[in-house]
Amino acid sequence: MRYLKKLLFFVICVTTLYGKYTLEPSERTPSEIDTLPKYYVADMSRIPQDPFYYVTQTIAMDKTEQRRYDDKYNRHYFRPWRVTRSSIKKADLTWQVRFFDTPSYTAKGAIIAPKTYNQWIKNASLEALGTQNLYAITIRHTNLRIFPTRMAYYRDPSKSGEGFPFDYNQNSACYLNTPVIVSHYSLDKKWAYVETGFASGWLERDDIALVDRKFKKAFGTGSYGVTIQDNLRLYKNAKSLSIVKLNTLFPYSRQGYIFATKGADGYAKIAYFHTTHHGIIASKPLRFIPQNIAKIAKEFYDEPYGWGGGYECRDCSATTRDFLGVFGIFVGRNSAQQARDAEQLVLNAKNKAEKKATIIAKAIPFRSLLYTKGHVMLYLGHFGNEPVIMHTYWGVRKNDMTKLITARTIISTTEPAKERSDVREESKLIHTIESITNF
Repeated sequence: MRYLKKLLFFVICVTTLYGKYTLEPSERTPSEIDTLPKYYVADMSRIPQDPFYYVTQTIAMDKTEQRRYDDKYNRHYFRPWRVTRSSIKKADLTWQVRFFDTPSYTAKGAIIAPKTYNQWIKNASLEALGTQNLYAITIRHTNLRIFPTRMAYYRDPSKSGEGFPFDYNQNSACYLNTPVIVSHYSLDKKWAYVETGFASGWLERDDIALVDRKFKKAFGTGSYGVTIQDNLRLYKNAKSLSIVKLNTLFPYSRQGYIFATKGADGYAKIAYFHTTHHGIIASKPLRFIPQNIAKIAKEFYDEPYGWGGGYECRDCSATTRDFLGVFGIFVGRNSAQQARDAEQLVLNAKNKAEKKATIIAKAIPFRSLLYTKGHVMLYLGHFGNEPVIMHTYWGVRKNDMTKLITARTIISTTEPAKERSDVREESKLIHTIESITNF
């Protein structure tokens, strides 16, 4: 009887503490992103496709060095809560208005009427910029939009690379537990223009909760966990609350892992969850050692191409950002920013062979990014005399200027599809790669 009382007391305590919140392995929501054509290139069968093959070419990062990177990461992550006002300038909101100087389209190819996008611009309430300066946090995985609307807009879908999934209203995915500062609200009060530690844009107000000083203190424990498996899901009593992508940060305390919920007053509340499976979350930063490196890299392999992190997927810069982030290395939102986030070596080789040799000699496996305008790749090492990269790749340019669409994260050389006679030589990555960025 005494044992049963103790057991009942324990169950009551656990239920009260966690509110039956669980973090569990799951899958992303199926969508039209899964209907994209996915062509294969010879690299995908000719060279090893398992990251474990390449980790023998790298070495563990010194713990002190990794801690310095992680401290910098945390400063970026929590920056929106440390500033007194948003740093967003009017130019950050007005540049996208110029997008409509030429026709914009729906996914089905219909031209969007000026009346529609002028309403978006009006709803953005540019004159209210910087009038709120409120601290908040995301309470679920959500999308950071260019204009305060869920509606997508595209360049001419009849042209290669200008239709779906390239929604120009999609800036980035914003993960659960992301600190933000609210610049102002839309005219209809349904959206908040926010600044995160890596990007700015519009979030639906239902997806954020305001935070006060007490919450910030409780949330900023100084000890953090990070998800190391992709496509997890947070549940309450078996009801899904949010997908949780790899590289989502969770503070932890003696009570457990912390995430934000929203009270009836609109303010964030501290909640705790427990995991149902071992090995889906780890102390941040995860040690940069070969077995961890390969495990994390493999989580991204074959994920569909999701422009701006849309459809619960990733584009090239989101892949590199999340891979490095698990190990405590912060990089910016887009490829150009990431190329400047550490020591950058400009490549001035005379020919392909020399360029490949320079990459192999100067790049660090799993710690270097290769950059070309509009695209970024993670260097894995070499296979023979070929540099090998992992990248979320839309496709290979052909002679007729269309693309052979791969539309997912692949492992390839710097000349994917070189076996094809219809591939445009001057557009091959080996010709367009401009620099190496070493961390």
